[in-house]
Amino acid sequence: MKSRIVAVSVMILAANAGLAQGTNYPKAKVSFADFKGLVAAVETHRASRLVDLNTFLKMSKDPGVIMLDSRSTFRFDRIHVKGARHLAFTDFTQDNLQQVIPSFETTILIYCNNNFDGNQKDFASKVALPRPKSGNAAATQFAAQAKPIMMALNIPTYINLYGYGYRNVYELHELVNVNDPRIAFEGSIVEQKPPPLAPPTAK
Repeated sequence: MKSRIVAVSVMILAANAGLAQGTNYPKAKVSFADFKGLVAAVETHRASRLVDLNTFLKMSKDPGVIMLDSRSTFRFDRIHVKGARHLAFTDFTQDNLQQVIPSFETTILIYCNNNFDGNQKDFASKVALPRPKSGNAAATQFAAQAKPIMMALNIPTYINLYGYGYRNVYELHELVNVNDPRIAFEGSIVEQKPPPLAPPTAK
């Protein structure tokens, strides 16, 4: 029995040693060329599908339209545009998308954090602010004058939807104040308004 245990232990050690020396794995399932091709195709496609808030809200009322929120589950649960469906961007796969959006013909409306102003906790702007690489005054001055880089989730969401075959996508392109009365939100932090009181019955 002891000899069998020793033999198994030696085999495990040998296998681990082989892994440590380097295994010839295949390349990761990553293609920058595919991504560049999608970006080129999406740039033209997206240009004519940027809509203002009034158009966005009007379209959202059409039968079969899906308003998609791809922020994190935590943020979605706290607050989202009323009626939006959710699939976190990190969970985008062909199967997961098909469960939320079964038809490629579906009209899809998208928005992200960078579409809303007035709640930097739940709709925190995704932006890379310039920072000096050294502590000298000149570097600090140049950094202050550099243009911030917008890192909005809308664009990768659009690119991925397009890549998965969804072409009927429209994107909210305005920066909307969260207190704008035209738009309604729901979620755990949204104050629920009580239903209106029924009129008194005549005696």
